[in-house]
Amino acid sequence: MNKIPANSGKQILNVALADDDEDDRLFFQEAIEDISIRTKLSLLSDGQELMDYLNLPNIILPNLIFLDLNMPIKNGMQCLKEIRSNPKLNDVCIAIYSTSCSENDIEETFVNGANVYLNKPNNFSKLRDSIEKVLQINWQYHTSNLNRDNFLLRL
Repeated sequence: MNKIPANSGKQILNVALADDDEDDRLFFQEAIEDISIRTKLSLLSDGQELMDYLNLPNIILPNLIFLDLNMPIKNGMQCLKEIRSNPKLNDVCIAIYSTSCSENDIEETFVNGANVYLNKPNNFSKLRDSIEKVLQINWQYHTSNLNRDNFLLRL
């Protein structure tokens, strides 16, 4: 469960970002393109679009979803609960990607099955470093030893 393949150079990580802020999506895309890890990025503009995407027939599921909490139509918490209740999506890792520093949001996403919580950095360099750190996590080890202390990613 929750395994992202080791990135051997040939392996491409399928990554999805669900975020309603277009500037944040573009900023994220630029940062991920600046990282040497090979990725295929899918950009989704709200939670409903993410859930529709994940339920497409014959989809290659993302290895990792960066999920904003505050989105219209369907918010990130609703998506997280829906993803974690769907056995087809058990192996998808979820990184909460939010401006919220609320202890309640952090606790609630932890309890509902997110794998890591990342506050949106305010500059490109920090964003690139944060994304790279998340992509490099050994998820099999990380999730088997997941606790409240290693859930919130700090740089």
